[in-house]
Amino acid sequence: MVLTEHISTPEAALRAVDAATLQQARKVLAVHLSYPSRAAQRGRVPKEPSYFMKASSSLSLSGSAVERPAGTELLAFEGEIALIIGRTARRVGLEDAWSHVGAVTAANDLGVYDLKYADKGSNIRSKSGDGFTPLGPDLIPADRVDPGALRIRTWVNGELVQNDTTESLLFPFAQIIADLSQLMTLEPGDVILTGTPAGSSVAVPGDVMEVEVETLAHDGGAPLSSGRLTTTVVQGRGSFADYGSKPRITDQDRVEAFGSAAAAGLLPEAPVLTPELKAKLESVATATLSSQLRKRGLNNVSIDGLQSTRPERRVVGLARTLRYVPNREDLFKSHGGGFNAQKRAIDSVNEGDILVMEARGEKGTGTIGDILALRAQVRGAAAVITDGGVRDFTAVAGLDMVTYFANPHPAVLGRRHIPWDTDITIACGGATVQPGDIIVADADGILVIPPAIAAELVEDCIAQEQEEEFIFEMVRQGNSVDGLYPMNAQWQEKYTQWRAASRNR
Repeated sequence: MVLTEHISTPEAALRAVDAATLQQARKVLAVHLSYPSRAAQRGRVPKEPSYFMKASSSLSLSGSAVERPAGTELLAFEGEIALIIGRTARRVGLEDAWSHVGAVTAANDLGVYDLKYADKGSNIRSKSGDGFTPLGPDLIPADRVDPGALRIRTWVNGELVQNDTTESLLFPFAQIIADLSQLMTLEPGDVILTGTPAGSSVAVPGDVMEVEVETLAHDGGAPLSSGRLTTTVVQGRGSFADYGSKPRITDQDRVEAFGSAAAAGLLPEAPVLTPELKAKLESVATATLSSQLRKRGLNNVSIDGLQSTRPERRVVGLARTLRYVPNREDLFKSHGGGFNAQKRAIDSVNEGDILVMEARGEKGTGTIGDILALRAQVRGAAAVITDGGVRDFTAVAGLDMVTYFANPHPAVLGRRHIPWDTDITIACGGATVQPGDIIVADADGILVIPPAIAAELVEDCIAQEQEEEFIFEMVRQGNSVDGLYPMNAQWQEKYTQWRAASRNR
């Protein structure tokens, strides 16, 4: 099959990727990082594209099964756009590079992170297993495509997990082709995998993965599509032999395979904030909580210096965290745009969560505005806490969700901050906050409660407030505070009697 024969194929009859397509591929080349969203996840933005190779025997067709090798855990999927070379390319320029592509289609760049350590960067073992590079199902003619106007989407068991476009690639397709052709001849049928966006994660036996490439615009007509590339994961049989590297994984491998520490289950286990515990925490004053925390030696658990958009409201919830670092223009280009850490944090808060932002007390710009605050409210967040500024203050203050902030400020985020990381230990308003900490906030202040002591703490707070209710009543009746506040043995006995009488009423 010669791919260039099909460039003028009508969209109603796109050629299918078939066995001949796979047999014609002498090389399978892959780009490490190309999408800004993926680079942000990895925490690094390369200045130039870098590559690895996969065995051509890893190619397979849509509808095939892929084995997760026996003894491995981390089979990761990566939905990608595949370029199929149509004309020989050697030392081609940027302006001519795209004309050497015959077609584009969907690909799934599968790999097992359990063997990554053994590859020493080559990805040969981890990425070249049989069936680890499915393509298809249809070829979209390259001359019908704007390479900067393609969409890549991936589904796992019907759930959309990757969705990005080629509009803002770190390295446009023409650059990749021209760069590779400087040293090697790209031959008709060769496959170039162009990188994956954020959202790649781990698949397990039984999972069905689907990848689709679609044009964003097509002469005013219907978009052209590769169709959905379908691959099912099955469990492999047969253990690895002793004469080769065996599967081995670290926590870092898990983070990279799943996409984040949270997805990998490596964050501190979040406590269950039961309705009963939450109700008790809502019933006691922050002053009482602060007193009991101090009795336990916890003197540095208050987030200080902030205002509230709704001072009459009291909120209790589990902390989610976001960290901003000082703006540096080159890093803002790689981490500040697109679906950055700020947007990921906002878009992942759950019902009742409190998003706590570390802004270093920097008051010279906004850290959240009306649209993202509204998104947090729609997601069910109980509150947003930032020790930085708030933009669109009137709109944010008009929301039902409470926002705690240092000051209003009209400037955009990028003036002083780069959104950097989520669900890590941060500092906010002079207090250390970890994901899963319990936050209690009202007009008196904001407290960070270690979850391990919350149940015991609140019971002591309830007892303290019952005692203070008695003391208040005794003072109201004209008694001196001497010996009453705090209570001596005589007053303790009277309090016991008062409590018994109160229960019998």
